[in-house]
Amino acid sequence: MATNRRVERVASLIKREVSQMLMSGIKDDRVGAGMVSVTDVVVSGDLQHTKIFVSIYGTPEAKAETMEGLQSAAAYVRSELGQRVRLRRTPEVIFVEDKGLERGTQVISLLEQLSREREAREAAQAAAGVVDSAEDA
Repeated sequence: MATNRRVERVASLIKREVSQMLMSGIKDDRVGAGMVSVTDVVVSGDLQHTKIFVSIYGTPEAKAETMEGLQSAAAYVRSELGQRVRLRRTPEVIFVEDKGLERGTQVISLLEQLSREREAREAAQAAAGVVDSAEDA
């Protein structure tokens, strides 16, 4: 079992190397369909498995196509990692789509919508208050 510090160092190395591979190493056209960036890498404690979280920008079709390309390139990525990162055993590679940025964008748009609705409601109440006070006079 590797120490936490070593697991973190290996994850950082894998993240850097996979990012470089995405820029120039992977020749699959499907991977280029959407803008891809590595957001996080999680390595198991025994350094045998790694999950690579990727954020993909584009249409839903481009995202699906890009994920298919990444999953088919997993064996190539693993072999490249074996050459670039010196480990006894090269970990199995699994690509996972990170939807955190999308969720963040959705939350921000919902908050903005709520704010607009509250402002409209307050403006309507203020207008109704002005009308009521004019009737009282």
